[in-house]
Amino acid sequence: MNASTQAAHAAPAPTQENPPLLQTRHPHAEWLASGQEPPLEPGRRIIDPHHHFSHHWGGYGLDDLLRDTGAGHKIESTVYVQCGWEYRHAGEERFRPLGETEAVVRLAEAARAGGAQTDVAAGIVGYADLLLGDAIEDVLGAQIDAGKGRFRGIRVAASRHESFQHGVLSRPPLGLYADHAFRAGVRRLARLGLTFDAWVYHTQLQDVIDLARAVPETTIVLDHIGGLLGVGPYAGRQQAAFEEWLPLLAPLAACPNIVMKIGGYGTTVFGYDFVSQPAPPSSITLAQAWRPTVDAVIEAFGTNRCMFESNFPVDRASASYATVWNAFKRLAANSSESEKTDLFYDTAARTYRIGDAACEN
Repeated sequence: MNASTQAAHAAPAPTQENPPLLQTRHPHAEWLASGQEPPLEPGRRIIDPHHHFSHHWGGYGLDDLLRDTGAGHKIESTVYVQCGWEYRHAGEERFRPLGETEAVVRLAEAARAGGAQTDVAAGIVGYADLLLGDAIEDVLGAQIDAGKGRFRGIRVAASRHESFQHGVLSRPPLGLYADHAFRAGVRRLARLGLTFDAWVYHTQLQDVIDLARAVPETTIVLDHIGGLLGVGPYAGRQQAAFEEWLPLLAPLAACPNIVMKIGGYGTTVFGYDFVSQPAPPSSITLAQAWRPTVDAVIEAFGTNRCMFESNFPVDRASASYATVWNAFKRLAANSSESEKTDLFYDTAARTYRIGDAACEN
């Protein structure tokens, strides 16, 4: 998967009809509004380590994010994660993904100038064609410069299944993470103090294990609990998927350079269909649905290697932003205070060098 392939999925240039600061036009906005809940533990400090801005998924811009982060939970900072948004439309292909970083920085600076309570995009995870191997270093340096102190890592999705296509990004080649040049690119990340976010389906988790073993010096953040499938050949067979996924947690956790993001359940491939119901689910319902996987991940990794993530706007297919964080707080209710601090703040702060953790690295 190269930069030109990713660029083909970038959003069109802003126009009067397609403004860069999108207002919510989500088709289920009224549905979401009908299920609002007051925030639980509103004083708990939170870093949201995974959200997007996008023209996809009904659109999600700065105003939308600030509306969500201002809905009652104490979202102190966020981490923006690439989704092929606002790439440059000219220049060398390998540098075009810098447009996404540049656009996010503009929104982050606008939020700060406007007095936002949340440090928007305190960390940015962008895209670079790691198949360039050692030759990627100048692109990474340019991304760091474009991030103006916010750039923290690279995500390259390898999520692919032979029987179905999903998502707004390109269809990556099978075995991408095993490519020799790709692994050389991942090693370059560590030399520059950058992380690698991995997005795969659970049927590809051995690829992540092999990558982590091959590049132990690079921190790998596994998105969305490892992409537990509930569609395609797993439609109506979620227990079978769970039984395939569960034994892979131990070898994943045995790689000390892997950190897990807990969330992403609103992603279509998980197979939940809350959005087709007359009313959105409560945080109690969400917590009940997610608990088996959340408990399994935390047991395997420990809270110091796990972080809750919103994955907004994608996870609007589950519930509102405030309700999703309520569900996470319910799931962590029996954890100790230090464990809760890990899950909601410290693991993300350490991984992405945010706040006090930025000064420790």
